[in-house]
Amino acid sequence: QILFLKPPWTLVNLLKCYKKHWMSVFGYVVPRSLLSAVECLYKHLCADKPFDSSTVHVLLQESKKLLHAFSSRSDYNGVLPQAYAAVTKLWERLREQNLSEDIMVLSENAEKMEATTPNLPNSGEKELHPSFHVAQESRHQQIWSVLEGVWNTMNLYSIEIFQKLDPSAVTMAAKSSFEEAFLGLQKLLAAVKDIQEGISR
Repeated sequence: QILFLKPPWTLVNLLKCYKKHWMSVFGYVVPRSLLSAVECLYKHLCADKPFDSSTVHVLLQESKKLLHAFSSRSDYNGVLPQAYAAVTKLWERLREQNLSEDIMVLSENAEKMEATTPNLPNSGEKELHPSFHVAQESRHQQIWSVLEGVWNTMNLYSIEIFQKLDPSAVTMAAKSSFEEAFLGLQKLLAAVKDIQEGISR
């Protein structure tokens, strides 16, 4: 009976109503933390600019969160399950599309690698030299080592942060100073950037 904007609603109006009445109405029905999902949808759907596939993926995920949360209250005469099914179908279609694009890129890269690999002087055989497999295995171990280092570093810094906030929350001792943590994070960011660029290539 008391509304920020009267119906009929556009999508923009609906999201505005969600934001306006979130604490007083919707926050009592679904977890209040889901306001971030509403704000994410508002930010992107109300902006007059095109989306890339990663943004669409995020928007579909946030929509699924909201629909799932409200399903605990009611199915809204069957409308909510239909909406959830439609959003899930779109999300799966996008995932399949992205997967097929990734496979195409990998195939193209594999073809390029094959084209640039010199033919070995074997009697009509095209098997790769054992040293190639050794080099590949060494490269895989190197990548794994970097990823493992990133993971271990993140764990250590998480422990350090939680200890500073609440010493009783974590029992494991981490002795690095904030300066060391800051310098380490710079190295970590550089390592992650290198990994990202490598994966992109």
